[in-house]
Amino acid sequence: MAEQLEFFAIPSPCRGICQMDAKGFCRGCLRSREERFNWGTLSDAQKRHVLYLCRQRFLRQQRLARQAEDPPPEQPSLF
Repeated sequence: MAEQLEFFAIPSPCRGICQMDAKGFCRGCLRSREERFNWGTLSDAQKRHVLYLCRQRFLRQQRLARQAEDPPPEQPSLF
């Protein structure tokens, strides 16, 4: 598959927070250690894939946060 021609460089998603969570992902940009350290050597296609993974991690965090906020429905009493 041919790589699409890019006119602009893909910027780093770093937000300057640079703190790791319990799973080893940056709290600011949601990249793994390897993704952060290798960013400068990745191809544009690889960078787009990392950004896709970060987006998926963000959506998962949002979904888990909503689940934690919403208490489970009350079980009706059987008696």
